[in-house]
Amino acid sequence: MFPLNDGGVISGLVCGILFGFVLERAGFGSPCKLTAQFRFNDWSVFKVMFTAITVSAVGLYLLRLTGLMAADSVFVPTSLLMAAAIGGALVGAGFAIGGYCPGTSIVGLFSGRLDALVFIVGLLLGTVVFAGLYGPTVEAIMAMAEVETGDTLVDAYEFSEPVVLACILVALAGVFALGSWFERRSAEGPVSAEQAVNGAPGEQQA
Repeated sequence: MFPLNDGGVISGLVCGILFGFVLERAGFGSPCKLTAQFRFNDWSVFKVMFTAITVSAVGLYLLRLTGLMAADSVFVPTSLLMAAAIGGALVGAGFAIGGYCPGTSIVGLFSGRLDALVFIVGLLLGTVVFAGLYGPTVEAIMAMAEVETGDTLVDAYEFSEPVVLACILVALAGVFALGSWFERRSAEGPVSAEQAVNGAPGEQQA
């Protein structure tokens, strides 16, 4: 039905190029902007990614509801909570230290940043090391805390999908509100002890 729906590699390549273009235009090729998220100074990354997740979730639900997409047409990986926790911690640590995640490092490279190239080399080396170490022990650890009842909140905990979507929308509004508050506080800058005691110049005159 949709263009390039069965295009395989071509479809993925086109979507990847478009996604990378949007990330670059949003400034996500700069490690300074990306690491500012971890200092709570700039919530652009969280806002954009959370918005993308919300739009995708609502869009997929509406496509299934209207019959434009089959319910089982989207692959959902097995819910391995331990693997997700360990992987998330490692990716987050690399993100905070290097200023890139795998996707934004490609964006940074095509923006002409050499530090992004160094990050990509490290990413590839880490992948090779993990593949070399992968065995029964690692596999057993990664398989811990598997959610056997289902791979989605709807299947595993029998939540209604509209309720899950409503919670995501509320969380999105909370992210924007909290992020905007932190960004305003960061823009105001630190308040010195003298300012805290005496107040702002305008307040003293009043």
